[in-house]
Amino acid sequence: MSFFPANDPAPGDAFACDAIAQVIVPRTSDIGGFAVRRALPSARRRMVGPFVFLDEMGPAEFKAGDGLDVRPHPHIGLATVTYLFEGEIFHRDSLGTAQAIRPGAVNWMSAGSGIAHSERTGAEHRHGGEPLHGLQCWVALPAAREESAPAFAHHDVTALPVEAAEGKTVRIVAGSLFGRTSPLVTASETLFADVTMEAGALLPLDPAAEERALYLVSGAVDIAGDRFEAGRLLVFRPGDRITVTALTPVRLAILGGAPMDGPRYIWWNFVSSRKDRIETAKADWKAGRFAAVPGESEFIPLPE
Repeated sequence: MSFFPANDPAPGDAFACDAIAQVIVPRTSDIGGFAVRRALPSARRRMVGPFVFLDEMGPAEFKAGDGLDVRPHPHIGLATVTYLFEGEIFHRDSLGTAQAIRPGAVNWMSAGSGIAHSERTGAEHRHGGEPLHGLQCWVALPAAREESAPAFAHHDVTALPVEAAEGKTVRIVAGSLFGRTSPLVTASETLFADVTMEAGALLPLDPAAEERALYLVSGAVDIAGDRFEAGRLLVFRPGDRITVTALTPVRLAILGGAPMDGPRYIWWNFVSSRKDRIETAKADWKAGRFAAVPGESEFIPLPE
């Protein structure tokens, strides 16, 4: 996953539901015709559980010959999470991983002490043009795991459990929900799920995870009499049971988990509990001390 430049999110509309702590409106940036909406971090909310970063990329429709080309760049202290609704991205990293990700699958790259990777549209997917739409997240690693060895995990669409009933389909990408548990191994308690709902369907959310949020990708929902449209991150208060009612066909993501063990500093693609560690990472990338990505000759330079 890459750091797409985007403006900071803003506070959302007024709301009445006591269960909602914040409504965050992502700010949109246009990156060469490719829309990116940033929901985390925001001035009012830096993290939800271990999630320190949430971008919605697209939906976009690439023209024939075009595609995504994110050159190799570094990460430390986090796990990147890539989840697609449409299209395909080909991931390469300095561990030697070469893995395509498609809708319904997950790429989970734990940077630990340091990793570099690229994300591109494969040559075979550029001939006739292709859509791309998905979520890119960063999950902070616990302080004790920030310097762990880098690792990569991929789980295909068939490996992630799905609960489907009463007009809704829930794919559990990380953690446990509705009695189903993802095979994805995480460094701390983490919840991430992709939900689609028919109009009129109900989604009950128990307070199993201490920190929870809902990102509305498409459609409109009702929560305790308040209506919320697409492009909102709804952060819930701990301890409340919530019911989400779909007013239209809806797609949303549920995310959260246990609170992180202290604040995190973010600079460019680096996340750490220590400012000095970020300075070291900056110097290492500038000096070429990160391992290279096999098959790649380009890289994104350190921002000045």
